[in-house]
This record gives sequence, C-alpha cells and structure tokens, in this order.
Amino acid sequence: MKKLSILLLCLTLTLSLLACDPQDPGTTAPSTKPVPTEHIHYDKDDNGECDDCGESVLVDISLFAINDLHGQYLDSVTQPGLDELTSFLHAQTDSILLASGDMWQGSAESNLTQGQLITEWMNSLDFVSMTLGNHEFDWGESFIESNASLAEFPFLAINIYDRETDQPVSYCQPSVMVERSGVQIGIIGAIGDCYSSISSDKTEDIYFKTGSQLTQLVKDEAQRLRAQGADIIIYSLHDGYESTSGGTSSHYDLSLSEGFVDIVFEGHIHKRYAFTDKHGIYHLQGGGENSAISHATITYNTASDSIVSVEAKSITSDVYDDHEPHPSVSQLLNKYQELLAPGKEVLGTNGQYRESDELRQLVAELYYRAGVERWGAEYDLVLGGGFISIRNPWNLPAGNVTYGQLQALFPFDNQLVLCSIKGSDLLRNFLRERDNYYVHLEDYGYQVWDHLDPQETYYIVTDTYCSNHGPNKLTVVAEYDASVYARDLLADYIRAGRMENAPVPDTYQLTSIPTLLQICENMAPGQTSQESYFVKGKIVSIASGMYGNVTIEDENGNQIYIYGIYDTQGIIRYDSLEKPPRVGDTVILMGQLQHYVSAKGTAIYEMVRSRLVETE
Repeated sequence: MKKLSILLLCLTLTLSLLACDPQDPGTTAPSTKPVPTEHIHYDKDDNGECDDCGESVLVDISLFAINDLHGQYLDSVTQPGLDELTSFLHAQTDSILLASGDMWQGSAESNLTQGQLITEWMNSLDFVSMTLGNHEFDWGESFIESNASLAEFPFLAINIYDRETDQPVSYCQPSVMVERSGVQIGIIGAIGDCYSSISSDKTEDIYFKTGSQLTQLVKDEAQRLRAQGADIIIYSLHDGYESTSGGTSSHYDLSLSEGFVDIVFEGHIHKRYAFTDKHGIYHLQGGGENSAISHATITYNTASDSIVSVEAKSITSDVYDDHEPHPSVSQLLNKYQELLAPGKEVLGTNGQYRESDELRQLVAELYYRAGVERWGAEYDLVLGGGFISIRNPWNLPAGNVTYGQLQALFPFDNQLVLCSIKGSDLLRNFLRERDNYYVHLEDYGYQVWDHLDPQETYYIVTDTYCSNHGPNKLTVVAEYDASVYARDLLADYIRAGRMENAPVPDTYQLTSIPTLLQICENMAPGQTSQESYFVKGKIVSIASGMYGNVTIEDENGNQIYIYGIYDTQGIIRYDSLEKPPRVGDTVILMGQLQHYVSAKGTAIYEMVRSRLVETE
C-alpha cells in the first residue's frame, strides 16, 4: 500500500510538470523538436544545390590583394591616400586581405617610421599575410624583424635562406592557412629573382632560391597544404608574370598551374592586369602605389570540394577615392607624429616645376660637389653620379618644398662613396649612355673623356647602390658621412636658396644669338651659367610640345636651342600655358646658358629652363 501511494504521488507530479506553462520562467517543458543529426550534402548533378535537401552548397570566397604600395599613406597630386581605401576595405566584410610585397619603402610617412606605420595599418584591417618584396630589404633585415614582431599577420617567403645555416630565415614563413565559411585556404608566399633591385650589402647574409628550386618548393608546400585540408591554394609572388619588356617570360613556372596553385597574386613590375594563363589560372597585379588593387571571387562547391568559377579584376583608385576618409588613418598619424615631424620641415622654395631628369642630373652634380669638397685635395675626380632612381610623384612642383617631398622622390638610403675604377670600366659603365645613369663632369672629367686610358685607374663619387653592383666594377676607397643621402644633399641645396627664381626685371637688355653662342662656347663642357640672359627670336621648330623644347632664329638666320619654356614666373610648364607660343611666333625669353655635351660627345649650346617674357 505504501509503494502504491508513492507511485501515485510520482504520477501526479509528472502530470503537473507536463501541464506547466512553457512561457513561465519558473517552469520547464520538454521540447518536442527532434534531436538534429548532421546532414551530409551531395551534389552529384553539379548544379550547386544539395541533391537531398536542395540547400545551396556554393560558397563565395572574396579576396583583395595589394602590391607595391610603397608607403603611399597620404593623398598626393597623383593618387588618393589610404584613408579612402581603408573605408572601402572595411566595407568588404568577411573578405581575405593579403599583400604581395614592397609595402613600406617610398613615402616620408612610412620611411620615417621604418615601415611601422604601414604595418600597423595592415593590422587594423586584419590582413592575413604579406609576402616580402625586394624593397622590404632597403633598410636591412633588422627592420624586417622589428616589423614582423609588430605585425599581427605572418610575413611570407618560402625561398629566402640564411647563407650560413642554409635554412629558411626566421622572420618569415612559407605559407599560412586561413578559413572562410568552412573552406580552408592556403597562401604560399615567395619573392622573385629581385637581386638587381636590392643593394647587395643588404643581402650579404641571405640568398633566394629561384628558378626550378623555387618551383619545387612551391609544389611541395602546395601538396603539404592539400594534405592538411587546404581546399584552395593561393600563390602570392613578388614578381610579375610579364617581363618589363612586355613579353611573356616570367619567373613563374607554368607547371605550377597544373593542379598546384589555384590563383596567383603578383607584384614588383607595377603593372595592372587580370588574365588567365594557358591552364586557366588567373594572374593578377594591381599596378603600384595605390593606383589599383586586385580583387577575385572564388566560388567553391563544398559538396563536391571543387572550384566552380573564379572572377577576377583590378579595381582602380577612382572606384574608392570618393569614399569618406576613415578616421583610423589620421589616428595612426597622430600616434607617430614625433617620428614624422622631420618630414614636415619646409626647406625653402622651388622657383619652377622640375621634371625627374633635371632632378636626377642635379643629384649627380651634388654628388660631384660633395666629393670635391671632401676628397678633391687628394684625388682628381672624373665625375659624380651613377644609377640614380627617382620615385612617385617623379617631379617637384613649384612652391615651398618639404623634406617629406624629397623623401618621397629619393627614398633610398644609399651612402655616398669615393670609388676607384679602371678606365675601360669607366667608359663602359659610366661615360657611355645607359638607362637611369646620370653623371656630372667638369673640366678634368671632359679631359679624361677625350684622352681616356683603358688601363689607368680613375676616381668617381657615387653611392653604395652603384658600388655594390658587381658589374660596375668599383672599389670603395672612402665613405662619406653616414646617414647623408641624395635627398639630404638636395635639402641643403634648397635651404641655401639655390632653387629660387629671381623675378623678371622691369627693364632688361637683349643679347644677340651669336653672342649667346659665343658665351656657351667659352664655358667649360657641362657648365651652366650663373647669370640669366634675354634673347629674342622666332620659333622655327618645336622638339617637345610638353616641355617647350624649341629652336628660335633671329632675322639673320642664327639659331639657338631652347631647352624648356615656362611662364614668366618659371612655374607653369609649356604644355600648361594658356597660350603657348607656336611655330612662327616671335618670343622674348629669359634663361641660363649651358654648354651641354651629349653621351656621344657632341657639344650643344643652349638656353635652359627659360621663362616666357613676351610673345609677339
């Protein structure tokens, strides 16, 4: 009887619980929902839907890649800065962001922080990886290591090895695996055969495996990632599929497209493209210096474990430059304001617009003059200059000049050096015309040019990029002050007021063309007059409609070549003048004279950087 009472009591309590209001927080009710079981999707007809439940089995993987940013953090006259791009990228939710090299070196903002500003910017956007490029080595390995410690993403380069240990370097890794929507994506990074773009002293302790060695490394890593579950393999290569000459040669081995990699993001050559190779694998590059970025969408079938399609394109800066600036960009600037202060220094005034060639030739002259001042008492110097590179924006506009502008134009930390060189190598590597080689000679230099002894030893002033380049066959004799580079010599030149233009006087005296030619002939080869002269003549031909390189003639048929015409203030270039003078117009010009000698030894007497005083 007692047991029966207990059973009745339990039954009553059970019925009472079943009757409880499920909305009452003090009560509970059993769920009638069946316990779910994992459903395996099948898509045997390959239509993108599960054969059993009809649910879509397609996943879109969105990828954005940046290459060759070169530290272009702030807006410039040629392109937008990162504030608009940042807003654009923040709007691309759940996308994968990666970089394919040369992210730091270039602007004052990045250079003065040794790349840290750009690294922190990448942190703020959750980049998943950055492949190392050649310009990441411009400051040496120690700065790569310090940035690697700051970065919240890995640096990739499967083929950078330590010369002493013959093992991969410690500051980067071969690959990284990321996941989106259940799809595993492996990213392999590599640097191309970029030795010629790196000062050799920065790679003394390392070497790159290239060619067939690199191909095998990438194939092995792709197979390893596949074995670990990678569904998609991305290859981030700091090199271009097309050669700089526009051909189809490449450091990319097409055998990698035979099942090893699924898409290739590239860099280094600053081209913009999105095309497939003969195996149907996309290659993308987004130009350089924030002119564009690369975007690809990979549609993946999770039921059949296969790539359904790839859509790829370049997105040019005009797509994102109308976005609102993102506040994080200015916040980072404020964080580094003390380091960035030198870039804001106003050095002086540039009186007229100056193109890259003029600036590089001026640097060559400043190399020479610095060398004469330091070593001229002991050595007869033939020339100053060498391979002089200039970067975006490639010119210096008229007006106030800041140190940051020079940092952008001449970002490379190449120290001045006095070098000896054999006569035959001097002729071959410096005195004959070569791309991007700019040299300044004066009296002794032209004497050597005319009477060069191939076996004699001569002395020149150049920088460590040239002296470290083996084919130049230079021997360093002495080093200039540490931390004094091309931009610093140019900064001192501007501080001294050497770039200012004196105003055109109200009254002036015309000089005849024969007299001007005689003055030029009496000057030393390569010399430019300190004094400006006024000349009148009719334009009989125009060699350059951009710069205003013209020939003028007087009434007796005497002619002189004019190398460049600007407005009266020397600011506005010929092609931007409201009414540029044409053939047949008579003009009065003010300018300096130059005894120019071409690389072939031809003397040209000319007026340079002239200002248009009057057009008749």
